Amino acid sequence: MLMTHLSVPLSSLSLSLSLCLSVPLYFSVSVCTGDITQKGYEKKRGKLLAPYIPQIQGKVQREFTVQNRFLSALATCRGLCNICFSLVINCLLLLWSCLSAGVDPSLQIDNRIQASSQALLPGSKHNKTRAANTRDERFRSDLHTEAVQAALAKYKERKMPMPSKRRSVLVQSSVEACTPPGKTSHSPPRAHRKLSRYTVCILWIVYMCDNHSAPPDVTGLSERSSLHVERPQVASVRGVSRGYNHHTSVMETADGVPVNSRVSSKIQQLLNTLKRPKRPPLREFFVDDFEELLDVQQPDPNQPKPEGQQMSPLEGEPLGVVTNWPPSLPAALQRWGTTQPKSPCLTALDNAGKPVYTLTYGKLWTRSQKLAYTLLNKLSTRNEPLLMPGDRVALVFPNNDPVMFMVAFYGCLLAELVPVPIEVPLTRKDAGSQQIGFLLGSCGVTLALTTDACQKGLPKAQTGEVATFKGWPRLLWFVTDGKHVVKPPKDWHPPLREASNDIAYIEYKTSKEGSTMGITVSHSAMLAHCHALTQACGYTEAETITNVLDFKREAGLWHGVLTSVMNRMHVISIPYSLMKVNPLSWIQKVHTFKARVAVVKSRDMHWSLLAQRDQRDISLSSLRMLIVADGANPWSISSCDAFLNVFQARGLRPEVICPCASSSEAMTVAIRRPPEMGVPPPGKAVLSMSGLSHSVIRVDTEEKLSVLTVQDVGQVMPGAVVCVVRVEGTPYLCQTDEVGEICVSSGSTGVAYYGLPGMTKNVFETIPVTSSGVPISDRPFTRTSLLGFVGPDSLVFVVGKMDGLMVVSGRRHNADDVVATALAVEPMKFVYRGRIAVFSVSVLHDERIVVVAEQRPDASEEDSFQWMSRVLQAIDSIHQVGVYCLALVPANTLPKAPLGGIHISDTKQRFLEGSLHPCNVLMCPHTCVTNLPKPRQKQPEVGPASMIVGNLVAGKRIAQACGRDVAQLEDNDQARKFLYIQDVLQWRAQATPDHPLFLVLNAKGTVASTASCLQLHKRAERVAAALMGRLNTGDHVALVYPPGIDLIATFYGCLYAGCVPVTVRPPHPQNLATTLPTVKMIVEVSKSVCILTTQAIMKLLKSKEAAAAVDIKSWPMVLDTDDLPRKKSAQMYKPPTPEMLAYLDFSVSTTGILAGVKMSHTATSALCRSIKLQCELYPSRQIAICLDPYCGLGFALWCLCSVYSGHQSILVPPLELESNASLWLAAVSQYKVRVTFCSYSVMEMCTKGLGSQTEALRLRNVNLSCVRTCMVVAEERPRIALTQSFSKIFKDLGLSPRAVSTTFGCRVNVAICLQPNRLGKLAEQGTAGPDPTTVYVDMRALRHDRVRLVERGSPHSLPLMESGKILPGVKVIIANTETKGPLGDSHLGEIWVSSPHNATGYYTVYGEEALHADHFNTKLSFGDTQTVWARTGYLGFLRRTELTDASGERHDALYVVGSLDETLELRGMRYHPIDIETSVIRSHKSIAECAVFTWTNLLVVVVELEGSEQEALDLVALVTNVVLEEHYLIVGVVVVVDPGVIPINSRGEKQRMHLRDGFLADQLDPIYVAYNM
Repeated sequence: MLMTHLSVPLSSLSLSLSLCLSVPLYFSVSVCTGDITQKGYEKKRGKLLAPYIPQIQGKVQREFTVQNRFLSALATCRGLCNICFSLVINCLLLLWSCLSAGVDPSLQIDNRIQASSQALLPGSKHNKTRAANTRDERFRSDLHTEAVQAALAKYKERKMPMPSKRRSVLVQSSVEACTPPGKTSHSPPRAHRKLSRYTVCILWIVYMCDNHSAPPDVTGLSERSSLHVERPQVASVRGVSRGYNHHTSVMETADGVPVNSRVSSKIQQLLNTLKRPKRPPLREFFVDDFEELLDVQQPDPNQPKPEGQQMSPLEGEPLGVVTNWPPSLPAALQRWGTTQPKSPCLTALDNAGKPVYTLTYGKLWTRSQKLAYTLLNKLSTRNEPLLMPGDRVALVFPNNDPVMFMVAFYGCLLAELVPVPIEVPLTRKDAGSQQIGFLLGSCGVTLALTTDACQKGLPKAQTGEVATFKGWPRLLWFVTDGKHVVKPPKDWHPPLREASNDIAYIEYKTSKEGSTMGITVSHSAMLAHCHALTQACGYTEAETITNVLDFKREAGLWHGVLTSVMNRMHVISIPYSLMKVNPLSWIQKVHTFKARVAVVKSRDMHWSLLAQRDQRDISLSSLRMLIVADGANPWSISSCDAFLNVFQARGLRPEVICPCASSSEAMTVAIRRPPEMGVPPPGKAVLSMSGLSHSVIRVDTEEKLSVLTVQDVGQVMPGAVVCVVRVEGTPYLCQTDEVGEICVSSGSTGVAYYGLPGMTKNVFETIPVTSSGVPISDRPFTRTSLLGFVGPDSLVFVVGKMDGLMVVSGRRHNADDVVATALAVEPMKFVYRGRIAVFSVSVLHDERIVVVAEQRPDASEEDSFQWMSRVLQAIDSIHQVGVYCLALVPANTLPKAPLGGIHISDTKQRFLEGSLHPCNVLMCPHTCVTNLPKPRQKQPEVGPASMIVGNLVAGKRIAQACGRDVAQLEDNDQARKFLYIQDVLQWRAQATPDHPLFLVLNAKGTVASTASCLQLHKRAERVAAALMGRLNTGDHVALVYPPGIDLIATFYGCLYAGCVPVTVRPPHPQNLATTLPTVKMIVEVSKSVCILTTQAIMKLLKSKEAAAAVDIKSWPMVLDTDDLPRKKSAQMYKPPTPEMLAYLDFSVSTTGILAGVKMSHTATSALCRSIKLQCELYPSRQIAICLDPYCGLGFALWCLCSVYSGHQSILVPPLELESNASLWLAAVSQYKVRVTFCSYSVMEMCTKGLGSQTEALRLRNVNLSCVRTCMVVAEERPRIALTQSFSKIFKDLGLSPRAVSTTFGCRVNVAICLQPNRLGKLAEQGTAGPDPTTVYVDMRALRHDRVRLVERGSPHSLPLMESGKILPGVKVIIANTETKGPLGDSHLGEIWVSSPHNATGYYTVYGEEALHADHFNTKLSFGDTQTVWARTGYLGFLRRTELTDASGERHDALYVVGSLDETLELRGMRYHPIDIETSVIRSHKSIAECAVFTWTNLLVVVVELEGSEQEALDLVALVTNVVLEEHYLIVGVVVVVDPGVIPINSRGEKQRMHLRDGFLADQLDPIYVAYNM
């Protein structure tokens, strides 16, 4: 708000005031560092501001308040980072300007709030008028709407942060929901979509000014700087070099990151919403290093507790004795079919509401007999009857054909078969269809009965038969129409036995989790239930009843198919399809047929209200009972009241409305009796929602907002005993003012879940006990899954269902109540009323509420987000619970239940598996997740001495290891005599002139060029001759060549001429804009006075295209070496000392820093010798190298090692693999190479490109059995999954599973570890090391810098592979990053290295000598304080293994965990990006790649979407879930981008800082950006 309404120019302030304001701000920023006390701060602030604070007390109160707000804002700025400092000053100066000018910036805001609250008041004309076509809207509670709107009015008018979305995603929706052109809300301009750092600082400032408290810190630490040693930033390679920045619209933040200075309108919305969540603060508790304890919500000592007496079981009236009552239901059918054959039984209607057929009792009896006879006698397989009594049969009938269903149902009963009514599967992907199939399979169903019309409409296989649905057993389909059934002979009579405990029918029920169970109902229970309903409802013979419900299950079946036949009633069946066309149809039929009873749901009453204006001549005076089947639903009361208000004038009597409560397990539990039975008047309870969430009944006044009004569902059924028990644990009886699960004991409940004895025992055989543990009865009770209590006058009240119960932080919420609240937020314009799903998902050991709704096609983005934000506020205000995720999906895309409504469990399943495809999503984890572990507090007082003593006391050794001693190794190394690598080449050219050193392959696999010792020497001489006349000794020369012999020859030519070579990757011709600035930067930073290159690249460097990217006039001298004259240099240059600089090695780190290191001649020779000894290299050996030759170990292997050791190198440029993925492996096979080197990017290319082609490679005779060692060169943690999949894929080509190993090097030392396998003539002596070992460490302990080994497969385990065997002459120690003391081997610390081939320092134009000394010349603060070490910047640990090396010593394995610069300090713990990324990639099949970084205390996750853009929004929730579950972190921003956006360097390592800069500069072109605020 602050930034929106202030527009006073800064120039209006006096300079002195500006300065004085900035001084206290300086104090406020620095007070946290301990240099000024709070008291001193207050005193100085008061002094400095005293002259500017008006002393006149008679000023208006408003002015005083606003000034106070300014001062308090000033006071709350302590602790801001330096980045925000200037922004704080600007914001506060602006505010002071307003005060000086007499303008109150809050006035406009207050006015707007007032206006918005008036607009919210209910009862306006706009709210009352409803279009006639909104028939799918569900009932609503006007009372609830008022409460919601009053609650919303209390909130300030504020908008949620709208995510940015690509246009293609904006318009994605289902076919039915396509937004007409021109109607969609247009996405904001791209430049205004993303947050910048500048903006976030403003957000925090405004947030603090408004709340007088610190902002919510997601990370627990504001900056990483205190925990990291700065790395020297020679120059940033992120985007463009600082020197080339000509854009005026780009500003730089304090750390040199360019960002857009414009603040977007979306951010302005976010500014208004970053309010601190109203949640209790986290409880203080100790966090052990090994166990991260989640914060368990402690019960509030002030929460309401039940105070009443223990309830007594409630008994219904006794079941009356009826004379002449039939012994079973089939017997009743026989009686009426033979004595009253003309009496109407069932009237079916068409979609126009016209009666199409009336089934008489005589017809029902004869047709059922025919079907029974046919099923038992005319269906056979191999002369055996297909069906035997007791077999289960599926009944598949559409909702508009009750006649055929009734005939089939009674036909099965007469044949003593068990009908299993199910829904018609319309497609092979129906919601819940697979679960129905499982039910049929478990019931052993082999036959399905259906109608001819229905069978024709079922999906068919190619053979013309009905298709087998997913998960269904193979079924025989039988059509029950007249021509397919046979008239039984006169002597055949169906067996009519007395009702027994055998199964009569099985009714299906879908659980909360989506699984389908079959509830078995016995013949005796079916009969007893009919008896109880007849008595409770006062049914009499020949009554007419209108049934709107599904006749296949629950109340529709009990009243419309079973009890009606028992009492010879006439049922008018209203199909769902007719109700959709004409919602008044059931009322018209009541009027037409003078029906005495109607069985409906609240929805039917609500629908009829919307259409009732069209009808004037309707009378409902004939009704004596209007049974509301879902009267147990908390919303039903508003429908009943509204219906009565409208139709009382049409003859409807108030006492006629009879809500009832029922469940599939217990059947009818309670029903309000008709008025003639002399029952007490109906009751209504207004209950506190807060009390209900604690399962306590507290009657509240209707004025309170957070209340639930419920109506009674009448009295207990005759012959039943009801009690209420605790929901969880032992079924103790509840107290009278406590909500629990209603349990019923009666002869008219279901018997069991078919085939599920364990669940049956829990549900159908519950024994409630008193508080002392004594059973209340020896009769078992059935759990109804209804939550409620017994009120006054023994009336039963239901407040929810177990299926909709969501337990969040120990409080219970009902999904139906949350839906009612969401519906009350004026949804007519934005979402469909009847299409909202509310469910909970378990994330981080607690339930989280998810709301999913179908969005109307004409709703704009802005409107939808406005509605979403109001829903969040309403639910928070009324239910005091946060919504974890609110998603809007396109119209008609949510899975539907068979008779309308949303299939909740299927919706939940789609949400969890990422196939919901929402068009808008809002995640609010910050407000919901209150059980995160307490942020870790570092203990600063523990010094290095204490650490080492602690380690010794604990019996842990200091973590240090070394390779073999070079001095003691004897070998016939002739090259040792030479101090300089160029001397070795000259010696080899004389001693073995024709010995082949190099062989370069092209993309076709043919030899592109070769070089022997003499050829290389001659070419180098020509280069030296060309340089000696032009350059001085010690000049730096940039070598810009593609991989090949030219690069190697010019390198040695520079050494011959006394110049310092710098190898540089040439620019990519198709991508000059991004690759050429890097070349330019290396040339400039390395101070190269000359560029050596080929003619083609020289033209490229000076082309017009290059001029667009860099200033081509500023290139140094460029020489092409393609056609140098064949002349010999006069004299070779001899360096005066081996400590002189040999070459510069430039590389871009994964953090985006360009670092050049200096390699002396001594270090170069030592490096070559160490690699020679480790890999046992000698002239007769061949090795294959598929690496880039420009830096690190790749450069050493290409240019140095062959010359030093004399072996032949087969060089395969990695770029050639893009056109021929099998090039490298084919070369290895062709030349029978034993040792080969590659990078992870090469390995990934082979794995992805050749994974399915191993058979083709075998046919081409590619055989990898020759490979003893394949080493992956990397500066990162070994990628264990990639190496394993590579080994697995190429095992078929003979690759040994032990062959693949890893290496480790870094800027300070390019080769610390190499892992050669046993090979060569020294294998018997065991000179090479043991196989690389893999350990599993606890990821949680690793976050605390502790190493704890666990078993494979244990929770939170992380596999780590040894990075290779330490090279000869190399010593390694693990040191504490802060204290610089040595660590024990159970600690994670920085790897320090001491070796003759360490680089001598960073080569930097800025001459940051302090950093240079620290990284290459550091010493331990305790212990061995003499040895000079180099800091690698990588975290790792050492473990002594059980394996032994050649000398018999136990092998010390070095494990690299990750780069120190890349670690994320979040919540006081150290996270490695790769671990979070691995979790994220695993969360959804369409995530191709992922990268994470932090940004202003927020964790940003960037995912590459490999698939349809429709899936982009699915990823937001899945990414948030998995990071919460596995890492206990809240994701702040999720960015979904196209494949290939995440930058990767030549070694295949992610450039996360490049990505971060691209994100801040709005250069990623994201598909979707979600801000989880």
